[in-house]
Amino acid sequence: MRTQDLIKKLAGLTAIYGLSSIIGRLLNYLLTPLLTRVFTQGEYGIITELYSYSGFLLVLFVYGMETAFFWYVKSSGKTAEQVYSTVMWSIIGTTALLVGLTVGFAPTIAGWINYPNNAEYVVWFAFIVGLDTLSAIPFALLRYQERAWRFALIRLTNIGVNIGLVLFFLLLCPVWADKYSFIGAWYVPQLGVGYVFIANLIAGAVTLLLLLPQLLQIKLQFDAALWRQMLVYALPLVVVGFAGIVNEMLDRVMLKYLLPYDAATNQAMLGVYGACYKLSILMSLFTQAYRFAAEPLFFAQAERQHAPYLYAQSMKFFVIAGVVIFMGVMLFLDIFQHFIGKDFRVGLPVVPYLLMANLFLGIYYNLSIWYKLSGKTHIGAYISVAGAFITIALNLLLVPQFGYLGAAWATLACYMAMCVLSYYIGGRYFPIPYNTSIITAYIVAAVLVVVADDLWLTHLPYMLAGVMRILLITLFLVVIYLTEKRHVTA
Repeated sequence: MRTQDLIKKLAGLTAIYGLSSIIGRLLNYLLTPLLTRVFTQGEYGIITELYSYSGFLLVLFVYGMETAFFWYVKSSGKTAEQVYSTVMWSIIGTTALLVGLTVGFAPTIAGWINYPNNAEYVVWFAFIVGLDTLSAIPFALLRYQERAWRFALIRLTNIGVNIGLVLFFLLLCPVWADKYSFIGAWYVPQLGVGYVFIANLIAGAVTLLLLLPQLLQIKLQFDAALWRQMLVYALPLVVVGFAGIVNEMLDRVMLKYLLPYDAATNQAMLGVYGACYKLSILMSLFTQAYRFAAEPLFFAQAERQHAPYLYAQSMKFFVIAGVVIFMGVMLFLDIFQHFIGKDFRVGLPVVPYLLMANLFLGIYYNLSIWYKLSGKTHIGAYISVAGAFITIALNLLLVPQFGYLGAAWATLACYMAMCVLSYYIGGRYFPIPYNTSIITAYIVAAVLVVVADDLWLTHLPYMLAGVMRILLITLFLVVIYLTEKRHVTA
């Protein structure tokens, strides 16, 4: 296949996978306005905390076998059927063991995380993670078979079922419970946030049911020698996975324990932080969309002479788009704040730091291409672990004194440090001509625009301030256009 045709194929598959993931995340985010109005700060804090734990659990339950499947189905000399069956029997066995242990010790675990009266939360999440784990390898098989549309349809069905059930439980059942006896017979208003978890659990079961054709492809065969090789390959990925989850989610796990207030206040502040984190949605969605589109193209172009220039230009235009998103959200935060309930807006000061943290995370994704192409993935693991240490240390240092604002600072510092490490180490192994001066200038200029808005425009009449903000962004874009045009013609 010609390189041009391969790129088109990769771009087409990536667009489909990306569409399902991005639409899915967007629809899930759109539950935030409802959840932050139906639940109190403390109740939303429960949702924030438990879903943070689920990220760690999923890494443990899958233990790198998804990536191992892709690697060994191409390199082991075994058939896809043999590799798939071996992986699935491994996953089925360990998932049954881990779910069984979690359910068996649910009361103890609930006590450890300060929910002694809600052991059912632990049970529900054990099955939620278990179902997601059992779905992971069948989804990987669909990707291997390049059945992108089926992959996307099942993922979107999962999201649709989850959202539909949340709306049903939280909006319709309270109204219909008195009108319809068959609903009133089982609906328990006191479950509250529990219905969010139940909706997720049912959606996971529906997903596994839709993956039944892939599950039926499991054969009664288990290659022990192959399995041992896969474990050796996969288990180091668990370390990398945990480091990534630490960087992404540990702040929300630690907040409840590091904040210097009583338990109820800590839980409420965790809910506020979790809700305000969702205001970085545009940067997160943009970063994810860019990754889906860019990574296949980067790998496809790796052997071309112009590849380093392509990577450098891609980085620059990523940053341009990212800083425009940063400015757009911050200059019009008075509009975006309505995405979350009024009681949660006390945490808005964390938003600029979280937006910028997500921008630097996207920059790190760009920079990480060097170790993926040079075969130095172990160095990428070291950088991730270093970021995890920074996250833990700064949360321990800053949260007790500055609250959730300290957690936001720690997240930003972590991703900035990872970028610096990756840039300087990557320059030794795989030099890429990034225009660091202009990239830095764009980021600094965007920050200065937001600072100027806070010091000046917020004190103007509302309509005049809005006009001035639009003019500022327009001027910023004009300056970028003229700067880039000059570089092209130079």
